Amino acid sequence: MSIPTCFFLTIAVLVAAQVRGQGIPTESPTASPGVSPGPTAGASGTSGGSPANHPTTLPHANASSIPVSALAPDMLTRLEIFLDSRSFGPGKIDGKAGEFVELALSRYQMAQGKESQQVDAELKQELKAIDPPYIGYTFTEADQGWIGRIPAKPAALARVKRAIYRSPLDFIAERFHSDPNFIKKLNPKIKFDQLKPGTLIQVPNIQPFQVETINPVPDVPSRPEFAQRIIKVDTKARLLDLKDGDRLLAIYTGRFPHLEEGDDSALGIVYKPRIIREIFANKNL
Repeated sequence: MSIPTCFFLTIAVLVAAQVRGQGIPTESPTASPGVSPGPTAGASGTSGGSPANHPTTLPHANASSIPVSALAPDMLTRLEIFLDSRSFGPGKIDGKAGEFVELALSRYQMAQGKESQQVDAELKQELKAIDPPYIGYTFTEADQGWIGRIPAKPAALARVKRAIYRSPLDFIAERFHSDPNFIKKLNPKIKFDQLKPGTLIQVPNIQPFQVETINPVPDVPSRPEFAQRIIKVDTKARLLDLKDGDRLLAIYTGRFPHLEEGDDSALGIVYKPRIIREIFANKNL
C-alpha cells in the first residue's frame, strides 16, 4: 500500500470516529500488542528510548514563546507527537518544521482559547512531559502478512481483498504516522528491506494505527447528541476542521480532492478493500 493511500485511510478512520462521537484522545497512548515502553535511563544517564542523534535534553521554559521554525529537532518531534495524540494532525511525523505542523499548532492553540501561534511556556512543559518520546515496537508475523505485491493494473487491484503495504518500512511508517525516512533515521542499523519478525524498532510514542482493526462500515445510525458536529473543509489550507457547534475538536490535514471549499456538512465514510471508495456529505450523521 502506498503511503498516500494509507494516509487517506488513516484520515477516513479518524474522521469517521470523531464525527460519530467517539471523542478526542487526550491521554498518553497505551501500549498495543507489539509495542513496548522505551528503555529507561541507564547508568550513563542517557535514555535508550531515543536515538543518539535525537537528544532529549530540552531548553528551560521561559516566558517567551518559540516559533515552530526555531524549535530544536527533539522539541519539534515532541510537538508533532503531542499534536497527533490530540487529533490536531501535524501531517507525517518527521522532526521537521513543515507547513502542517505550524497549521496544526495554530489550530490547537485556537481551540485552547489562545491567540499565540507559537510554543508558549505552558506548552513547553507539556512537551517535556512526553517521556519517553520514542518506544520500542516488535515487528510480528502478523505484520508480515500485510506486506505484498500491489498489482499495477486497476482491474487486478480491484480484486485485492484487503490492504497491502509495499514494504515493511511502509507498514511501520503508516502504523506510527511517520515519514519512512524518519523511521530509518531512528533505526540506522536496521535493514528494512530484510526486516524479520521479532525485530525491535524505535518509533514515536503515539497510539498506533492498527489497520487490522478496520472493517467495512455500511452505515452508522444517527446520534442526536452529536447533531452539531460538522466538518469545515478548507481546500486552500488543505485541512478539515471537526467542530461541535463553535468548538473546534480536531483537524485533519492533507489533500481532499473530492470535497468542495466551505463544505459544512458532516462526513460519512464508505470503505472498500485497500482504498476509500468515497467521502460524501451526509446531513443525518
